[in-house]
Amino acid sequence: MNTGLIALIIVLAIIVTSVLTKRCTESLIIGSMIAAFFLWGPKSFLANWASMLEREVSENVWIILVCGLFGSLIVLLRASKGSFGFSKVVTKICNTQRKTMLMSFLMGIVIFVDDYLNVLSIGVCIKNVYDDRKLPRESLAYLLDATGAPVCVLLPFSTWAAFYASLFFEEESVQALGYPTGMHTYIHAIPFFFYPMFCLLIVFLFAIGAMPKLGAMKKAFQRVETTGKVYSDASRKYNHEESKGFEEDGNIWDFVIPMVVLVAVSILAKNLLMAVIVSLCVCFILYVPRKVVTLDDFLNRVIKGFAEMLPVLFLLIVSFVLVGICDKMNMTAFVLDVFTPLLKGSFFPMTAFILVSSLCFATGSLWGMSAIVAPILFPVGAAIGANPLLIMAAIVSGGAFGSHACFYTDATLLSSQAAGIDNLEHAISQLPYVSIGAALTCISFLICGVMM
Repeated sequence: MNTGLIALIIVLAIIVTSVLTKRCTESLIIGSMIAAFFLWGPKSFLANWASMLEREVSENVWIILVCGLFGSLIVLLRASKGSFGFSKVVTKICNTQRKTMLMSFLMGIVIFVDDYLNVLSIGVCIKNVYDDRKLPRESLAYLLDATGAPVCVLLPFSTWAAFYASLFFEEESVQALGYPTGMHTYIHAIPFFFYPMFCLLIVFLFAIGAMPKLGAMKKAFQRVETTGKVYSDASRKYNHEESKGFEEDGNIWDFVIPMVVLVAVSILAKNLLMAVIVSLCVCFILYVPRKVVTLDDFLNRVIKGFAEMLPVLFLLIVSFVLVGICDKMNMTAFVLDVFTPLLKGSFFPMTAFILVSSLCFATGSLWGMSAIVAPILFPVGAAIGANPLLIMAAIVSGGAFGSHACFYTDATLLSSQAAGIDNLEHAISQLPYVSIGAALTCISFLICGVMM
């Protein structure tokens, strides 16, 4: 049997098993080991799996450090009680559920530099307010996830825009459009970024109450109404140190100053790791001399916060291992061989979106998949006369869909972590809204493919 087909079957089995058993980490570990067994055989699969794990850890040190130190920052902000002061101020503004969710949406638009920064910073800012307004944490996770990558790709000032602009401008058909730079070309393609636009429209309607509660999200709201629990029993383990309310006083500036420094340094230095480290230094200067946090306790909390991020980091690394093994099994090549004959005529943009979305969802590799499919889709599109701007939009929309929908991609994992809920609960509760956005995107690309 074709190893690419085997890899695809294993990935689908992992998705189904995770949903049915609600054991995401275990499903990924077992699934990746089974894939390694088919790839390397019974004698050496375990050794190669371990080597792959070691390689992924070494190649993703940046992600480990950023997320781990962000956990340290969150714990320090919590220890300073500055978040309580911030929450009290925000609560006066967000005096209804609608205003609270709308505030989350607006903050997601404002913090557009990087999807990691967007998700993690907004989560720590407003989570307590959601609890006070008796909003389910599932709604917070959805708002965080839906305003992460979709916002980043629509604004030409983000890490996503920089990556895609440089990737696309290497293609001859894109250069033939005559725009002076990759970013100029990217900006002209933004009006066709249908999935990010529909995603933001849907989440905005959700925030203001115009979009009905669907599926697991509806059950989450019903749970809060009947039991008062803002998160389920399965998510209790992620909230063992949450405050019961805002009865504790705190200086709002102990929260605001580190967060402002975090965002400012991210924008100016274009280095999120440096921004987190600088913010930790600011916390030290603010807290230790005033004895808000003692010198000994400061380092202990830095270590403790890093440790609290280890479960999601481990899940992320294991997903990278699965992606690496599936790549060696040529799963992407197999899928491309199946889809390429369908990439014809007016259906090309829609089919390209479905292809990229499927690959990103199955692998959890967003930028990597985009880099793989772009050199294939642009020449094929040029041969059949497809508009390069629509091809760009299809790839970007597919990447944004993968970032938003895949239950073991980094954005989904960090959104659930920031909201303090189980990852699968988040993925399932947002699934109806993701599906609506994807369906509208397919229709839009079909119409544009016919007209352009």
